[in-house]
Amino acid sequence: MPGWNTQDIPDQSGRIAVVTGANSGLGYVTARELARKGARVVLACRSEARGNEAVGRLLAEVPDAIAEFWPLDLGDLGSVREFADELPYERLDLLVNNAGVMALPYGTTADGFETQFGVNHLGHFALTGLLFPRLFGTPGARIVNLSSGAHLLGNIDIDDLNSERRYRRWTAYGRSKTANLLFTHELARRLAAIGSGVVVAAAHPGYADTNLQTAAAKLEGRKGTERFMEIGNRYFAQSAEAGALPTLYAATAPDVRPDAFVGPSILGWRGSPAKSWRASWTLNDRAGERLWSASEQLTGVTYEGLKT
Repeated sequence: MPGWNTQDIPDQSGRIAVVTGANSGLGYVTARELARKGARVVLACRSEARGNEAVGRLLAEVPDAIAEFWPLDLGDLGSVREFADELPYERLDLLVNNAGVMALPYGTTADGFETQFGVNHLGHFALTGLLFPRLFGTPGARIVNLSSGAHLLGNIDIDDLNSERRYRRWTAYGRSKTANLLFTHELARRLAAIGSGVVVAAAHPGYADTNLQTAAAKLEGRKGTERFMEIGNRYFAQSAEAGALPTLYAATAPDVRPDAFVGPSILGWRGSPAKSWRASWTLNDRAGERLWSASEQLTGVTYEGLKT
């Protein structure tokens, strides 16, 4: 793993990959590098204009790439179901649940969920469940969930998953990232119980220069905060190319184990991919079971063949 980079990605020819939020930042780099190695890549993005622009940019950088845009709004379960229903491939080798929002003011999704929990966790829980039969039926399939070191900001509150009692934007973000890790843990446990060869792992980018840091400030018109975040990105963050390496490692390296958590090697901040430390609450079986049950009830999505 030391020094691992995109040159070490195994050949992906013949594999089909879906990457959410692939129009920019980590998701775009992930999609581009998978395509560079021969995968057919579906860029699943909320904005049709930005999604198609990203495909055009990718094809300009990798002329022989096989890449396409499909609309997906993770804040709308109707859109998630439509995406799964219309995706034309009967098999799926890789699902990278990359898209996310961070530290937004309080809001709700189309289905009434707190936005960060709804987009970062519930949307991806539903998407993975709806695509699960294809993943389950594809030898060597893999699922990668994007979390963050910010999961340390908060354990989930199973009795207040939508932060209805009290909303603090960073706490809610941390809880959504904890949910990503608990989802990974519980899915890995359930897959192991049935002897499935599907591998599910998690990754985080450390501090990477993407538009995630400035999105909330732009939304609220907080110019000072936006400028502060831009300066931080410029002088302290690693590039999106470097930040995507843990995701690409988790998605393609042959030695990745179920429920692995991969991040940058230097203090979880920057550097080549390495095993990442995680809070003990993200490995709690009971919490994982309770979050899974709540997620099924909230989304109406169950995982075919994965009842344990």
